Amino acid sequence: MKDFLKIVRYIIPYKVYAALNVLFNVLSTIFSLFSFALVIPFLGILFKTQPLITEKVALDFGDVSSLQQNFNYWLSQIIIEKGEIQALVAIGIIVIIATFFKTGTMYLANHFMVPIRNGVVRDIRNKLFDKVISLPVGYFSEEKKGNIISRMTNDVQEIEWGIMSSLEMVFRDPIKILLYLGTMIFLSWQMTIFVFILLPVVGLIIGQAGRSLRKTSMAGQKQMGSLMAQIDEMIGGLRIVKAFNAEKHISGRFKSTNEDYTGLMNKINRRRFLASPLSELLATIAIVVIMWYGGTMILDQESAMSSQALIGYLIIFSQIIAPAKTLSSSWYNIKKAMASVDRVNDILSARNLITEKQGAESKHEFTDSIEFKNVNFAYNADIPVLSDINLKIKKGQTVALVGQSGSGKSTMVDLIPRFYDIESGEILLDGINIKEYKLSDLRELLGYVNQSPILFNDSIYHNIAFGKENTNEKEVMEAARVANAHDFISETESGYDSNIGDGGGKLSGGQRQRLSIARAVLKNPPVLILDEATSALDTESEKLVQEALENLMKNRTSIVIAHRLSTIKKADLICVLHEGRIVETGKHDELLAKKGIYYKLHNLQVN
Repeated sequence: MKDFLKIVRYIIPYKVYAALNVLFNVLSTIFSLFSFALVIPFLGILFKTQPLITEKVALDFGDVSSLQQNFNYWLSQIIIEKGEIQALVAIGIIVIIATFFKTGTMYLANHFMVPIRNGVVRDIRNKLFDKVISLPVGYFSEEKKGNIISRMTNDVQEIEWGIMSSLEMVFRDPIKILLYLGTMIFLSWQMTIFVFILLPVVGLIIGQAGRSLRKTSMAGQKQMGSLMAQIDEMIGGLRIVKAFNAEKHISGRFKSTNEDYTGLMNKINRRRFLASPLSELLATIAIVVIMWYGGTMILDQESAMSSQALIGYLIIFSQIIAPAKTLSSSWYNIKKAMASVDRVNDILSARNLITEKQGAESKHEFTDSIEFKNVNFAYNADIPVLSDINLKIKKGQTVALVGQSGSGKSTMVDLIPRFYDIESGEILLDGINIKEYKLSDLRELLGYVNQSPILFNDSIYHNIAFGKENTNEKEVMEAARVANAHDFISETESGYDSNIGDGGGKLSGGQRQRLSIARAVLKNPPVLILDEATSALDTESEKLVQEALENLMKNRTSIVIAHRLSTIKKADLICVLHEGRIVETGKHDELLAKKGIYYKLHNLQVN
């Protein structure tokens, strides 16, 4: 039941549509029952066993027997006055009318199901996407991108089918079964006892067969996540795969994972397809038992039920088979979907440790300084990355961070916008702990230019204007000029409307970096973070980008992570990091004179 409620809770916002769906399902079942009930008098006329009723009784809609008595009286009058053939025609017309209303209400029931099904899937996707965006950067170092994509696509699709099954199970099939059973009890309570005995047996057998389905489905969804992760890695690293002639290795690894996935899906589908034939077999056994039992009672004259009533009873019971089969299939689909619900809930329930304090302060200007006070940080508790960091960056300064790879430079700047939170110490912005500010305001004060520019499969215009609302073409073009990007943009076929491809694949490295700089120029942040922005460029591109960076850094506070020390000679302060600690500080000439770590790094590059 808990598993079922996990799926049904998504339906709560659509309770009006759900109520309409239930209403029309009830009406559809009633009209269906009415048309089937007419089989009994039809057969009575055909076999000439229908007793003629010559007395009319008072009509009472709460008394089924009075309704039946009046219908038989009306039918008897037609037989007496116009003959049996005309009575058969009258019943046929009523059956057609009842079927028209049955199919019409069935359509309306499905009509109101559509917005529930699609709306629920939309809501889950939106909720997942918003959650993924809100999670801290550290979460994605633990999770494979392909696995997350799999949860947002394949798992949501599985939930859709599970929800559809649960809706059928809640809103349609139980209603049909209950109404059919009620009619069967009215016709013969003795024979209906067999149904009450057999249905729980069916449920137990189907439930036993479906217990392992959820566990197998979870393994299958995990394998699909691994497949998507491998596809993502292959596409992203295709150049390296080809350069190292590793196609066979990558292909072999993928085929092995794909083979495991195929085996799991074979198990899942075989167990799921077992539900329908199993329920049909059990229902057929039940019909045979009822036929034998009912036939015995009629032949022994132990029952008031007529032979045509027995046939009508069997017809009505046969209508339980379809919803019973759907119920069993729905149970399998729900069990399969629950594995996906669990995987989706892993993301939705993930804790976001980067939280905004209640009543956080607004901050729209940078007026004084950024200060690290006794800051310690580690990604894993056992391995410290930064230890006892103390640094004050005053407004208008250009501060460079240098050191060997893994010394903690990038981690240090990632702490300022709270991509990660420190373990101890404080980071102060204008003398106040950054945790006191609204996250959006804090990050609005910062501009980023990364070593590997992050661009989107969109036009040049929208990449420059990314995250900036209410901008115009003039501002975008001015930002491009400052970033030395306007000339190459103008030479493209569609100018600023040109699509740059996935990750900017249609542009060179230098062009991508200049677009990244133009984006930062348009944002116009008071604090600029440059993470080795020129280290991956050729000499000509580096010159253009360096000039663009100098334009960008004017009148701003800049924190520069430098790989090439020649680019930071004019920095107001250079901090040398070694094994997570600041070991030297000073200007370029001062640090060279100390002949310490900076001196060694400089000589390695010069020589």
